[in-house]
Amino acid sequence: MDNIFIEIPVFTAILIINNGIFIIQQRKEMRMRICKAKDYKDLSRKAANIISAQMIMKPDCVLGLATGSSPVGTYEQLIDWYKKGDLDFSSVTSVNLDEYRGLSPENDQSYRYFMNTNLFDHVNIDKAHTFVPNGLEPDSEKACRDYDTVIESAGGIDLQLLGLGHNGHIGFNEPSDTFSKGTNCVDLTESTIEANKRFFESESDVPRQAYTMGIGSIMKAKKILVVVSGKDKAGILKEVVCGPITPEVPASVLQLHSDVTIVADEDALSEM
Repeated sequence: MDNIFIEIPVFTAILIINNGIFIIQQRKEMRMRICKAKDYKDLSRKAANIISAQMIMKPDCVLGLATGSSPVGTYEQLIDWYKKGDLDFSSVTSVNLDEYRGLSPENDQSYRYFMNTNLFDHVNIDKAHTFVPNGLEPDSEKACRDYDTVIESAGGIDLQLLGLGHNGHIGFNEPSDTFSKGTNCVDLTESTIEANKRFFESESDVPRQAYTMGIGSIMKAKKILVVVSGKDKAGILKEVVCGPITPEVPASVLQLHSDVTIVADEDALSEM
């Protein structure tokens, strides 16, 4: 396994959160571990190894889970190990990053449906302990407040799995002039709608809003695991790791976290 360690020197970072709170962090040394994978299959296995290690180390862990095409192979590997008797999900709690506003859990494009289909239906996790934002809650403030309570009641996230959007978004935290603190309702950008339209019959069917875990909530996770695949992500990955920390590239904030592992294939690392 090839690992690249990106060291970030002493600095002071000021994050402007959208409710007016300022967070100032000083670090003497931080490292972003970048694990180089040969291809998507190898990436998925390496990411699944990290998640399974968390589960074995703490069987009642809280996993922050992601949707989209990037983590599908990781979930397939976890299912395979579960079927072989190597993993036990019975005590695990999960909290998902996001959900489209207006979609029911039964809608085949909802993220609840995605998680059931790609993971939960195939392992022994208690679905009562799996949480996704309520896309059908019309009161956005209530939906966001309720989901923040869910995360807090679970005891916080032990390991958060993330994909990386072409514009640097994590969850549905889109480029902005501030970092979001808690769960929030977002308007999806045209680039995100374009990227997701392949999952719908037409672009007009893609929801224009979503509920998403905030940057502040993601950064509170004890560990963060990011999976990145493909040459089309090479430019943004370099920007996230080596560029300035800015809400215009939301994932750049991960430079401030003390325990981040990025698993990326050769194509995604081609500009590093």
